[in-house]
Order: sequence, then structure tokens, then C-alpha cells
Amino acid sequence: MSFVSLLLVGILFHAVQAEQLTKCELFQRLKDLDGYGGVTLPEWVCTVFHTSGCDTQTIVNNNDSTEYGLFQINNKIWCRDNQIPHSRDICGISCDKFLDDDLTDDIMCVKKILDNVGINYWLAHKALCFEKLDQWRCEKW
Repeated sequence: MSFVSLLLVGILFHAVQAEQLTKCELFQRLKDLDGYGGVTLPEWVCTVFHTSGCDTQTIVNNNDSTEYGLFQINNKIWCRDNQIPHSRDICGISCDKFLDDDLTDDIMCVKKILDNVGINYWLAHKALCFEKLDQWRCEKW
């Protein structure tokens, strides 16, 4: 393969990669969740890190369901896709909307999840993000 071909493949590969957010980017973009349901921004940053690796396009396929995006929102209850035609779709949204870089609809659905089942929906929160949160703070905020 020629150098030009390798360069082109490298450029194209980079262009289609997901957006992986930094800790401070998460602080800025999740500020509407600060305090909602009693959950602080450091708790959210920690939870998102352990849930999706801060990657907006994370998809995890389980045996009978799929979880989408930064918050790993499940298609059985919260959103709809082709895999589960009879999803409860409580958030009233297509699951693929959780894979883009606009977190507005993600946050809307997260608030519905908090209102319905609370922060324990995200298993990482209780196990890893309830205490010792200094490392998840952003110095800018």
C-alpha cells in the first residue's frame, strides 16, 4: 500500500471515530444535570466514564437488548429501535439519537430515567461513583 493510500485511510478513519469527551468537556456539557435527582457533576462524570468511557457513540449489545450512547440508555424501556419493536419507549425517541454529539435529547431522557428509577439505573454509580469524587472534578468549574 502506498504512503498516500495509508495517509488517506488514516484521515478517513479519524473522521468517523466517535467523540470521546474529556472530564472538563463533560462538566460543561452536563451542567443541566448538576443537582438533578441529587446527583452532582463529579458523580455524573465518574458514572459516564465507567458506563461508556465518555464515548458518545458507544453501543453495547446484551443478550436481548442494546444500550446506546454516553449514558448507555436501554432500548427495551427508554428508546426505540428495530431490535425491539414493542419497546416501552418512555423517552419517546429513536435510540440512534443517543449516538450523536448533541446531548440535549440524552439529558432529557436521563432526567426521565432519574424521575422513574433513580441514579441506581447506572450500576457504576453506586459501585464506583458515590464517594471519593475529587478526581472527577474539573479545575475550570
